[in-house]
Amino acid sequence: MLHTLAVLVENSPGVLARVAGLFSRRGYNIDSLSVGRTENPAISRMTIVVEGDDYVLEQVEKQLHKLVDVIKISDITSSPHVDREMVLIKVDADAGSRGEIMQIAQIFRAAIVDYGHRNLTIECTGNQEKINAFEEALRPFGIKELVRTGKIAMLRGAKATNITKTKEED
Repeated sequence: MLHTLAVLVENSPGVLARVAGLFSRRGYNIDSLSVGRTENPAISRMTIVVEGDDYVLEQVEKQLHKLVDVIKISDITSSPHVDREMVLIKVDADAGSRGEIMQIAQIFRAAIVDYGHRNLTIECTGNQEKINAFEEALRPFGIKELVRTGKIAMLRGAKATNITKTKEED
């Protein structure tokens, strides 16, 4: 089973390397990892997707808590949340296929971010299933290059994974 962890860490050099090293040393695979600053510039948030059973998840959380830079860990897998990924796909697009590719992009609410004589670069955001379907729809045209982010996720409603509680959580 895939588990989605929201991990708040100190925004300091080497934190990402220590977290990745922890997973590597224990033999756990990171399915997806996204990191960025939060509303507080001193804190970064990692969204980590890891595959394993409840025992693996428990071990991962215990090991993460041992790292001095880790502030808070939240398993949001079973909580209502919104998640997104992004993909940039450069696809072969000659004059005959350009219109069809643009229609596919429109169906997926994707944006053309670069227009070349023989190719298009398209940006698409959505959940994992949408991104997979978009990629498969473009594959017959010839994908020249593809880059994809990891998952980012946020709890729905008033709940938050930040350090301070909101009035609704009290």
